[in-house]
Amino acid sequence: MMEEEDLEFVEELEAVLQLTPEVQLAIEQVFPSQDPLDRADFNAVEYINTLFPTEQSLANIDEVVNKIRLKIRRLDDNIRTVVRGQTNVGQDGRQALEEAQKAIQQLFGKIKDIKDKAEKSEQMVKEITRDIKQLDHAKRHLTTSITTLNHLHMLAGGVDSLEAMTRRRQYGEVANLLQGVMNVLEHFHKYMGIPQIRQLSERVKAAQTELGQQILADFEEAFPSQGTKRPGGPSNVLRDACLVANILDPRIKQEIIKKFIKQHLSEYLVLFQENQDVAWLDKIDRRYAWIKRQLVDYEEKYGRMFPREWYMTERIAVEFCHVTRTELAKIMRTRAKEIEVKLLLFAIQRTTNFEGFLAKRFSGCTLSDGTLKKLESPPHSTNPFLEDDTAPEIEELTMEKGDLDQPKKPKAPDNPFHGIVSKCFEPHLYVYIESQDKNLGELIDRFVADFKAQGPPKPNTDEGGAVLPSCADLFVYYKKCMVQCSQLSTGEPMIALTTIFQKYLREYAWKILSGNLPKTTTSSGGLTISSLLKEKEGSEVAKFTLEELCLICSILSTAEYCLATTQQLEEKLKEKVDVSLIERINLTGEMDTFSTVISSSIQLLVQDLDAACDPALTAMSKMQWQNVEHVGDQSPYVTSVILHIKQNVPIIRDNLASTRKYFTQFCIKFANSFIPKFITHLFKCKPVSMVGAEQLLLDTHSLKMVLLDLPSIGSQVVRKAPASYTKIVVKGMTRAEMILKVVMAPHEPLVVFVDNYIKLLTDCNTETFQKILDMKGLKRSEQSSMLELFRQRLPTPPSGAEGSSSLSLMAPTPEQESSRIRKLEKLIKKRL
Repeated sequence: MMEEEDLEFVEELEAVLQLTPEVQLAIEQVFPSQDPLDRADFNAVEYINTLFPTEQSLANIDEVVNKIRLKIRRLDDNIRTVVRGQTNVGQDGRQALEEAQKAIQQLFGKIKDIKDKAEKSEQMVKEITRDIKQLDHAKRHLTTSITTLNHLHMLAGGVDSLEAMTRRRQYGEVANLLQGVMNVLEHFHKYMGIPQIRQLSERVKAAQTELGQQILADFEEAFPSQGTKRPGGPSNVLRDACLVANILDPRIKQEIIKKFIKQHLSEYLVLFQENQDVAWLDKIDRRYAWIKRQLVDYEEKYGRMFPREWYMTERIAVEFCHVTRTELAKIMRTRAKEIEVKLLLFAIQRTTNFEGFLAKRFSGCTLSDGTLKKLESPPHSTNPFLEDDTAPEIEELTMEKGDLDQPKKPKAPDNPFHGIVSKCFEPHLYVYIESQDKNLGELIDRFVADFKAQGPPKPNTDEGGAVLPSCADLFVYYKKCMVQCSQLSTGEPMIALTTIFQKYLREYAWKILSGNLPKTTTSSGGLTISSLLKEKEGSEVAKFTLEELCLICSILSTAEYCLATTQQLEEKLKEKVDVSLIERINLTGEMDTFSTVISSSIQLLVQDLDAACDPALTAMSKMQWQNVEHVGDQSPYVTSVILHIKQNVPIIRDNLASTRKYFTQFCIKFANSFIPKFITHLFKCKPVSMVGAEQLLLDTHSLKMVLLDLPSIGSQVVRKAPASYTKIVVKGMTRAEMILKVVMAPHEPLVVFVDNYIKLLTDCNTETFQKILDMKGLKRSEQSSMLELFRQRLPTPPSGAEGSSSLSLMAPTPEQESSRIRKLEKLIKKRL
């Protein structure tokens, strides 16, 4: 019973002493110990086994038990001491809390005493400083009163003096006094409720009104609207009166300026009346010479009378421009039928020169209050179509193809006076547009006549393919017209000129370029199969002569230059025209026209070389391939094709050296035309024996190598052919080789033949399969069964494709056929 109770006690004790991992970790950190008895996972059995590992170790069991009992007694003593030490902890804590509360109460009492003393001190300071504040307020009010009284004295005295000086016309003193009175009066705005102050303010306003009327009367007397100016010239009184007008209502200043300028230009309106001979455009120089003399006369006589900030010289010039624009517009409407293009351009040129003169002399600061606004500066252009098109003098400009790479000159600054007079010519620019239409028509006709007279370019590879001179001449003229018109107007006339440009770009493309392309013929040159098989190098010429090939290349290069320059022309026109009209400028149709000329030229070159190769392909299809007994060198028709390629391609390449991308297009189009035609003629070779198929395979490989080398054939500089071209040739000629390999393969067993066909050609077309059977020379009865099998094998790939993937055309063939194919491979390697 005792043992059971002891066990239960131990279990309860273990359950009570089971600590959480966090608590156990904290205990280990506070009381680190290496004693196994202190471990959380202590195991009594393991501990005993550690103490007594063997039976012999039980001999000292009594000693171990005594040590443990001693340790237990020490632990009991420690626990007892700790428990007794905690007996008075609660009482000590309560005593400490009571002492803390008493200390807080004492501290609160001290703080309250300090606060009361601070309030008493503040009240004492207020009582001490109350008198000082009263003195400060009194001083401030007294200062304000004295200042106001001084201002009032100054205002009253100033108003009296102002009225007296006004009556005596002492404008110099009035100018200084009036500004001071106005400044002083601003201090009394908040006192306008006082009758005396309001009365002084009304007297100042009355004085200002009287001054304005008096100054206007003085100017009217000095410069009457009718009659001549006073011989005595400007006086100091008027000069001082202008200083007073600067302070008065701005309307007084504007009225003085308006009357003076009107009187100053009254003589101009009389001299250049509409019915006067000097009023017409041919004598427009006299108008500008007159105003220049008047400006010089004004500077000498009246330059010091008006303040500099009035800009009177510029205002006179600007008003002259407005009057001139109105008068010129009126007279041109009346005599519109007498306006000729030379006369119009003369007048515009002189007018723009005068506007440039104004821009050099004046800043244009007075234009903001007029009807003309400063022109918006066009966006910076990187287009090298123009070098310097903002100069007032229109020079004869030249533009060659190399100019496109030259840097632009810096643009001249904008002219704020541009169009201030020349705007009146814009409604009559249709005369200029019609003239340019006529001139461009004559220019195109001259180009056509010159081309017929000079004939096509000479067959020189250094000169052939160059841009036709007429092309550069056309765009030089376009450039001149655009510069002229942009100086005249950036509105609707520019749109009309663009329409004219479009018209003659199309005519140039049709009459000069497309109209002079050589015409193709359908004759075969009288070539027969026998002559083709016997022809030698140099005995056969291309359908187009050397001169015609050079002409086609020259037209192609010209069209390419026109295409690029037309795009630049469109960009420059959009820069010159008003922003609201940009959308109406579109030369896409003309660029498409030149693209069509380029495509037509390339197509002609392809057709020429293609047609030159046709007799050779015809000869290939007429040969008796079933009678070929042995495989030799390449066939004569291959030699003929290579000969034509070597004759034409170097000429075309040299003449298209400046437009390399179009030579690449020519090569691609020729490959796309020749290879399908070669395969078509290949199907016409029937029946074909095994040896004949080997010879055709050798010929096909030779043509493939020539076509791969086509872009650099006959050239000393060997360049790698473009990847796009190489891909087309490899794909097309590989198909031709696969066709011949299928023809060489035995047709039995049928399943293997059909599977090899599908594997090599991946062609599900029954007609192609039928053509290969015809090339093999099979009978119709044999073909029907093979066609039926072919249709059955089409829907899904052969089920044994993986197992039969190792089958080749040579594997199932007899030994003799394998030997022939090996010989053919050796022959091809030997040629390579």
